[in-house]
Amino acid sequence: MRKHKGIIITATILLAAIAVVAGNRFVKNQDNNEKNSRETEKVDVAEKKVEVKKETSLQKEATEISETTEITEAAVNTETQKTSDFYISKIPDDIFEKMQGKSYKADCTVPRDELRYVHVLHMGFDGQTKEGELVVNKAIADDVLAIFEELYQADYPIEKVELVDAYNADDEESMSHNNSSAFNFRFISHTTKISKHGLGMAVDINTLYNPYVKTVDGKLSIDHDDLCYKLFTKYGFTWGGDWTHSKDYQHFERDY
Repeated sequence: MRKHKGIIITATILLAAIAVVAGNRFVKNQDNNEKNSRETEKVDVAEKKVEVKKETSLQKEATEISETTEITEAAVNTETQKTSDFYISKIPDDIFEKMQGKSYKADCTVPRDELRYVHVLHMGFDGQTKEGELVVNKAIADDVLAIFEELYQADYPIEKVELVDAYNADDEESMSHNNSSAFNFRFISHTTKISKHGLGMAVDINTLYNPYVKTVDGKLSIDHDDLCYKLFTKYGFTWGGDWTHSKDYQHFERDY
């Protein structure tokens, strides 16, 4: 009996010891779990801070890029403001209708498809930007556009650039208004040869101040130092001011 009692006591002590050990392990595991949980929370918080920081940084970069883009676009718009209205097209129907019986006469032998409408900007004598339009042969259209663009960029003054049809294709009337123009179909006097203007291969600039003359009387706007002269000759045009038999200071032409 005593022996059994001793065994029971011993077993009880062992069970108690096991319970204590198990309890300690449970408490330790719980502590570890709580510690791990806290560390996980710290990691999560840190990661969230990093994400927030990244998001803020990305938003800042996006804002900076947007602002930079706006500034760049504004600069580009300012830079290209002077060139946005320079273009070439086939002669629009409404323009061609206005030319009928005027610059495009009934006996005109130059096909419409050989001509081009050129829209430009130019600096007026009043220092203000003006719109201009010419009709030229398609063979020189690109060069004429480039010349007028460079003249405009340099603020070179040209009073008017209108189709000669606005003056009923009357050269004298057009010149009296200092109009710069190009195509106007006609034959050279007393010949069957089409003039350079009749082919659309010539351009007249500031006609009132750069007249066609037999002798020079007074100061001219265009000379060899003038930007207009330099640009037209750069693109292969010859200047009427260099003619020997007479002088046509307004006139620039190119061979067809």
